Formats: sequence, structure tokens, C-alpha cells
Amino acid sequence: MITASLREIPADIIRQTRPGGIIVSPYATEYGGEAVVRLTVKEDGSASGPFVGSSAFMRLRQQRAYRTHVKTYLGGKPWPADGRRTTTSLSPEDVADWLPMFAVGLQTQGMFPYPEKLEGGRYTLWLRDTRVTSWASIDFVPGAEEFEVYQSGPRELWGEVTAAHAWWDDQDRPEFERFGLTVHPDGTTWSWLDSPEHPVPAVG
Repeated sequence: MITASLREIPADIIRQTRPGGIIVSPYATEYGGEAVVRLTVKEDGSASGPFVGSSAFMRLRQQRAYRTHVKTYLGGKPWPADGRRTTTSLSPEDVADWLPMFAVGLQTQGMFPYPEKLEGGRYTLWLRDTRVTSWASIDFVPGAEEFEVYQSGPRELWGEVTAAHAWWDDQDRPEFERFGLTVHPDGTTWSWLDSPEHPVPAVG
């Protein structure tokens, strides 16, 4: 069993495990959320299996991310800089728990959230991409039915989160145990729902 959280299951671990062998590892998405996956190595050298529950481990040192400050994304300008304003009915609270974060993370690439706490239970949910090209901010106000959104860059990050959440909701909000992971010997990885024949869609 691996006892540090991974964003990528090293192909070497799979290649060094005999067919029928079991690999148990915490697996975390770039976006957030984490679960333990139980992979069985197959004769073709791939490994596949379901997630068995949530987890919260420290990231493996060589897979830890070092984030660029939001000021860099704003290009030195005060917020909202060149952000495009819209509103949303999806509350940041709806995507704040471990399970929806995990579901969003399985569908998105190169994006991470950061909540900036404010007074009175308010906060701003910041979304940033790892290539430092796009950002979004969503202002949560307790009791509100609509929330102010600013987005900038070639990616509409909040739009990606909204689409990922809508898919998860359409699937009856599956728990961790309905998701699974397949890893090939070359490191190619994809997640699935209920069986490897039903891959989780990618958004963005």
C-alpha cells in the first residue's frame, strides 16, 4: 500500500507488480478531493479497479504543486483586472465538499481552487489554471440565490466546474465507490464510472 497521496500512479509500480497483484493507493486530482483506489494488475500489464472510499494524505513530495500567486494572473492590475462579469446560480458551497471536488477533478485538467475567507461568512472562491493563463473568482454570500463571477483568459474555469458538476448531478451524484481508475504500462490513465467501459468525460 502507498501511504502518500498521488496525482499520477507511477508506471514503474505497475510494471514491477505481477499480474493478479493488488496496488492500494491514495489518489488525488489536481482540482482537489482524494480517494483510495484498489488496482488489480492484469496480464496485459495494465492495472484497473474501483475507488474504495475517501482519504486525506499528504501529497508525495515529487508530485506537490507550487502555486503562482493570484497577483501574477491579474497582470499587476487590481481585481477584477480584465475579468468578464457574469452571475451563476450554482453556489460555491455546492462544489466545496470532498466528493464534488473529486468528481470535478476527474473531469478537469490543470485547474485548482482556493477559497479566500471574508467577513460575515462570505468568501471568494478563486480558480486558477496551472499554465497561468486563466482565472475566475466567484463571490459567495450566505443566503444569496445568485453569485457574482469574474473570469479571464482563454479558459472559462467556472464554466468548466459548472459543466463537471452538472454531469455529476445527472449521474445521481455518485459516491467515491462508483468511480474507478485504469492505468496502462505507459502511464496513460483514465477514470470511469461503474465500469472501465464508461469513462468519465473530460470538460474544457
